[in-house]
Amino acid sequence: MTAYTATVTVRLKRGVLDPEAETTQRALERLGFELEDLRSADRFEIDLDAESVAAAEERADEMAERLLANPTIHDYEVGVTER
Repeated sequence: MTAYTATVTVRLKRGVLDPEAETTQRALERLGFELEDLRSADRFEIDLDAESVAAAEERADEMAERLLANPTIHDYEVGVTER
């Protein structure tokens, strides 16, 4: 077994209301920053042991599908690095 860190980034799909991002975008614009769009995201870092990078990615993907993200309203990305 090898030690890995899986990073799961979860964000709302485009078109789904994101009040946190809207509030932050307005605040940034009031501070003088020009931006086209802003979206919020949650990032989960999961330390786990697995046989391979592919196995660690598969487990993290299952975690995202079953709990970390709601596939109806969220997109998510999984990245895995060896610790």
